[in-house]
Amino acid sequence: MLLKDIIASLDGKMKVEIRKAGQVLDGDARLEALGTDVKDITNDSRKVTPQGLYFCIVGANSDGHDFAGQAAAAGAAVIVTQHDIADLKADIIEVRTADTRYAMAYFSAAWYGYPARELKTIGVTGTKGKTTTTYLIKSILEAAGKKVGLIGTIETIIGEKHIPSANTTPESIVLQRTFREMADAGIEIAVMEVSSQALKLHRSEGFTFDIGVFTNISPDHIGPNEHASFEEYMQCKGMLFRQCRIGIVNGDDEHTKDVVKGHTCTLETFGLQPNNDLYAENLSLIHTPGELGISFDTKGRAELHAEVPTPGHFSVYNALCAIAVCLHFDVTKEEIEEALRKVHVKGRIEPVRVSDQFTVLIDYAHNAVALESLLTTLRDYHPHRLVTLFGCGGDRSRLRRFEMGEVSGRLSDFTIITSDNPRFEEPLDIIADIVTGMKKTDGKYVTIPDRREAIKYAIDHGERGDIIVLAGKGHEDYQEIKGKKYPMDERVIIADILKEEAGEKG
Repeated sequence: MLLKDIIASLDGKMKVEIRKAGQVLDGDARLEALGTDVKDITNDSRKVTPQGLYFCIVGANSDGHDFAGQAAAAGAAVIVTQHDIADLKADIIEVRTADTRYAMAYFSAAWYGYPARELKTIGVTGTKGKTTTTYLIKSILEAAGKKVGLIGTIETIIGEKHIPSANTTPESIVLQRTFREMADAGIEIAVMEVSSQALKLHRSEGFTFDIGVFTNISPDHIGPNEHASFEEYMQCKGMLFRQCRIGIVNGDDEHTKDVVKGHTCTLETFGLQPNNDLYAENLSLIHTPGELGISFDTKGRAELHAEVPTPGHFSVYNALCAIAVCLHFDVTKEEIEEALRKVHVKGRIEPVRVSDQFTVLIDYAHNAVALESLLTTLRDYHPHRLVTLFGCGGDRSRLRRFEMGEVSGRLSDFTIITSDNPRFEEPLDIIADIVTGMKKTDGKYVTIPDRREAIKYAIDHGERGDIIVLAGKGHEDYQEIKGKKYPMDERVIIADILKEEAGEKG
């Protein structure tokens, strides 16, 4: 692809200078440079190929400009920069922009032939509920016969292909490549999670979402290398609504007005209050052996009866959000109702059948806000005991450990403190911090550092009517220790424990 066709994607959006040897080119020299044939694009200097284009990305821990020499030595013809580079080879074409991340998003879209134009794109942002909502949308649309791709925290799905995710929202090069693969595979609709970091770092620039979604917001991701304040966090979330045609937002969230401030899309609302465009009423808890759920009726833009196999009011919000999105496609009431009855999301209040005597759930809640929301919801089902098993990640804020210990001690009848991903910390040190928080309450607890043994203890000591929550790992199928990831899937662990116990009884 010619360089001129790549940079044309930024026309009117950002100033672009074409340079050589530090000098801005114009006239015939500029035209000649723009005629350069680019063979590949990358932001990884180790993956540069001859006649390639290399993006110098300024990261939290390193600056891609420092590796421009390595990219040039590997044969790069073009290097995209946002500040000067010492001793850049004289024959290298430099494309200077104000923000290389922003440029990378647009250049990537052009490189892959603007694939988002061949898809209907749905972006979901919010503190909680992104993953579940994307799967609900996918399930409903597929029930209506649509071909749907998904990009999110757990995985990317393209037809029968499932690719584990490294980030909630991938870098723009990967995102545009994924869109191209989806379009070429006949996918009609792409639904994806859009994190605040992705919006802040322009990963989802370069195209316009057909529908942007806001689930909710609460203080999170605030700190070094994330967001400086809650206000910045909200502002980043709000960027989605200046990059979509239709915005579907939680009308009950107290921060919605701040999040959508300055929006350029048309807005629709969902929630539990009747002033929303789509709202729920007649909520009723469902509690059957081994599974929890909730039912409700919808009013406003659609009238139907919904039952979802996950508990709590936040499940209603997630379902309402998915319904509101799917009403923009050719989906019947019956297809929506049937899809909602069946859908389960891995690691999101996921029931695992162990016994008819008690309920076991796996959930990704790995901070105090998420854990408190989950346990408060489960309290509404009046369990005989609410038992929580969790640990905390190493090399992360110690404050999270104190807070989670206190939350579990206050809301659980019994807590089993164990390991999560200790990383480079000692598991017993992390557990000691959790116990510090726990001791601020009267909560009963036991510490079992080995997570497998902790799960076995929970199952072996389950009582009739208990709800047992395995919190923190969710969809993860590994445990990270000293820089290495070891296989550890809680579903597999449970199956092995039950198989062993069945063998012993036999």
